[in-house]
Amino acid sequence: MPTDVTPGAPTAMQVDHPSVLRPPGSTAPDERAAQPAYFADLHLDQVVAAITKGREPYDLEASFHVPLRDPDCIAYRHEVFHDLDDADLRDDVEAFSETMRRRRMFARRATAARNPLRSQRLVLDAASTYCHAITALARALARTGVRSRGLRSVAAYVAAYARAPAFDTLRVDVERLERQLDSITYRLTLHDDRIRVRKASAQHDYGEEIERTFRKFARRSGAARTLDDGDRFDMNHVEAAILAMVARLHPETFDALAAFASRHAEYVDPMVERFEHEVQFYLAYIAHVRRFESLGLHFCLPSVSTADGQISAEGVFDLALAATIQREGGEIVTNDFRLSAAERLFVITGANQGGKSTFARTFGQLHHLAALGCPVPGRTATLALFDDLLTHFEREEDLRTLQGKLQEELTRLHGLLERATPRSIVIMNESFSSTATADAAELGRATLRRLLEIGVIGVYVTFIEELSTLDERIVSLTATVDPIDPTRRTFEIVRRRADGRAHALAIARTYGLTYEELRRRLGA
Repeated sequence: MPTDVTPGAPTAMQVDHPSVLRPPGSTAPDERAAQPAYFADLHLDQVVAAITKGREPYDLEASFHVPLRDPDCIAYRHEVFHDLDDADLRDDVEAFSETMRRRRMFARRATAARNPLRSQRLVLDAASTYCHAITALARALARTGVRSRGLRSVAAYVAAYARAPAFDTLRVDVERLERQLDSITYRLTLHDDRIRVRKASAQHDYGEEIERTFRKFARRSGAARTLDDGDRFDMNHVEAAILAMVARLHPETFDALAAFASRHAEYVDPMVERFEHEVQFYLAYIAHVRRFESLGLHFCLPSVSTADGQISAEGVFDLALAATIQREGGEIVTNDFRLSAAERLFVITGANQGGKSTFARTFGQLHHLAALGCPVPGRTATLALFDDLLTHFEREEDLRTLQGKLQEELTRLHGLLERATPRSIVIMNESFSSTATADAAELGRATLRRLLEIGVIGVYVTFIEELSTLDERIVSLTATVDPIDPTRRTFEIVRRRADGRAHALAIARTYGLTYEELRRRLGA
C-alpha cells in the first residue's frame, strides 16, 4: 500500500509511553472533539456511526473527528494498519480486547456484589483474567514480529511490564490463591429446613451424580444465564449462608482472599489500558472495511502530501452509500479522478440524479479518511493533506433565521471564503439553485474565480454548463447516461466537456419530441 510520507527513526520510540495513534512528541488529539461541520454534508456521520457500532464503551467517535496535520503522524498509523493486515495478529489483539472486557465485567460485578466474600472472589477473577490478557498479548506481539513503530513500542512495553516484579507478584498471588480455593471441598447435610456444612470426608461424592441426573432440566441456550447476568443477579440468602460456613471451615484461605482483594485493589496498568482503547480505532475500521472487500471492492492506504501536485484516485466510491446498497441490494459504481498540479477544481454537470452529489461526497470522504491515516475506498489514491475542509450544500429554508434561501446561502458562502486558504479543500453542491439561471451563473462565476484566486482544491456541482469552461484550471466532469437509453443513469462521472444539449436531444429523440418530429406530427 503506497505512501509518500517518511516514517521516523525507530530509535525515537519512547517505550515508557507507548501509543499506536501518534508518534512520540506529537500532540494528542482532543478526546472530546466535536463532530466537524462538514460531516453531515459528506455523510461522514453515517460512516463513523457504522464503524463504531458495537464498540460504544470505547467512545471512539472523537478519534474519527480529528484529521491529522502532520504527514509523519499519518505514516505512523499506516504502519499499524500494515501490521494488522496479519489476520493472526489481529485475532490475537481482538482476543486481548475481549479478555480485558471480561476483566471489567468481573470488576463491575465485584463492586455491585452485596456479599463481601463473593465480591472478593470476583476481584480475584478479574485479576486472573487480567494476568491471562497480559501474558497472551506479550506472547502474540513477540511471536508475530511487528514492524510498526506504534506496535513495536507496545510490544517492548508489555514485554518489560510482564517481567516486572509488580506484575510477577500479582500473577503468583493469583495462581496460589486459585489453587487454594480450587482445593476446597465440603459436605452438605440437608435435613428438613436445616443445612449443615462440614469438611469433606472420604464418603462417596454425590455431586457429579446429581448434576448428571438433573442436566436434562437445564435451561436451553436461549434462556441460559450468561456471564453478564452477574450484573443483575446476586447470591441469595441460602447461598450466602453456605459460603459463610465454608469460609469458617477454611479461615486461612478466605483470610488470604480478603487480603488479596485489599492488596490488589489497583493493579491495571494505565499504559496497557490505553493501548486497549487506542487499538479499537484500527480494529473497528478494519472490521468495517472487510464488509466491502467481500463484495470485491478495494481499499488502499493513500499517498498523502502537503505539497502541491497531482491528486488522483481509481475505483473510489461513497462509503455511506455503499453501506446502504449493501443492505438493500444493488450495484456499487466506482469512479476515477485526476487533477494535475496546475488544475485546482472539478466542475461537475450532467443529468439530475446521475451521481454528481455522490461524487462530491466521495471526494470529501476520501480526504477526511486519508487525513485520519486510514485506508480509503479505492484501488489507488494520491490525495492532499488539508488544513480545512469546507462544504457548501443546499439547505432547507429555515424560517427562524428570517432570511431568504439565497441570502442564507450567501451568508454561509461568505464565511467559507473567509476561512479558505491555498491548502483548503472546498466542496460546493448545487449552490444557488434557488435563484434564476442568469443569477446563478453570475454568482457561480464570481465564486469560482474567488476559489481559484485563493488556490483551493475542490469540487463544484452545478446545472450551469458554461461554468465548466470558465478557466483552464477547471476540469469538466460529466455524469453520464446510457447511450442507448439516455433516460438510464450510469452513475459514472467522466472527464469530458459538458454535453447537456446532446443529452437533452437524445431524450427528445427517444420520446419523439424533436423539432422535426413535433412539426411532422402537428402537420399531420
